[in-house]
Amino acid sequence: MSQGTSQRKIMDSIPPKAEAPKMLIEMSFLDHLEELRWRILKGLAGVMVGIIIAFIFSEFFIDEVLLGPAKADFFMYKLMGLDSVDLVLQNRTLPGQFFSYWGTLFVVGVIIGSPLFFYQLWAFFEPALETEEKQGSTFVVTFITFMFTRGLLFGYLILTPFAVQFFATFQLSEAVRNDFDITAYFSSLTMWTMTSGFIFQLPVVSYGLSKVGLLTPEFLKKNRKIALVVCLILAAFLTPPDPVSQMLLAIPLVLLYEVAIWISKVTNKRRDRKIWGKDGKPDSMK
Repeated sequence: MSQGTSQRKIMDSIPPKAEAPKMLIEMSFLDHLEELRWRILKGLAGVMVGIIIAFIFSEFFIDEVLLGPAKADFFMYKLMGLDSVDLVLQNRTLPGQFFSYWGTLFVVGVIIGSPLFFYQLWAFFEPALETEEKQGSTFVVTFITFMFTRGLLFGYLILTPFAVQFFATFQLSEAVRNDFDITAYFSSLTMWTMTSGFIFQLPVVSYGLSKVGLLTPEFLKKNRKIALVVCLILAAFLTPPDPVSQMLLAIPLVLLYEVAIWISKVTNKRRDRKIWGKDGKPDSMK
């Protein structure tokens, strides 16, 4: 075959397609911002759906859920063996019931829609993760929702009944009657419940900080005594001044701190193994 014929065959053949530059394949910074914006909007849409559900079933949420601890026949009082009394609730301001109605149902709606909001945030970071990390992040989102829900249930079913009955039965004198403002009741109920939900995120915070190397189990163990004092102060601040209610919150706080130490220990071990390898040396030095 002559050199001219060889050159014609090369010229007539279809050239291979050039791969697109990596910069064009990957999303730009503005694209990431746009994606994050839509994820947040979808998450807020889920919260809005939760708020709509709360308002559709407003009679049930207000009479049975929110006002449940104010009634002497609340089922938790029987389970815990508490001598309960009915709370006398009054509205002392002109827009009191209006703002209590909208405010508390808004909080209920946020709680209902929060799992979808957490999922949308996870879906934003999920494409950038490897298969192993995706499985781990799925667990984290589930764990966040699980712990948040458990915290809400603890605040509503355990902490609130003790606090409500303490204030309902405490009297400075028999000449003074306990009549509670409806706004103060709903504000206290929301604070006790939501605070418990956020407090139960302590193991999640421990996992996140340990994952990026900002927290170690040695640090948590070294400051265990300080953490114990902080737990007692926080419990005293968030609960009525009776020792039973304070211990009801302080004990879970201490247990959550111990769980945070264990999670930090496991996370740091996995992180070191991934960086240094099983034998304590970087993979590049093996």
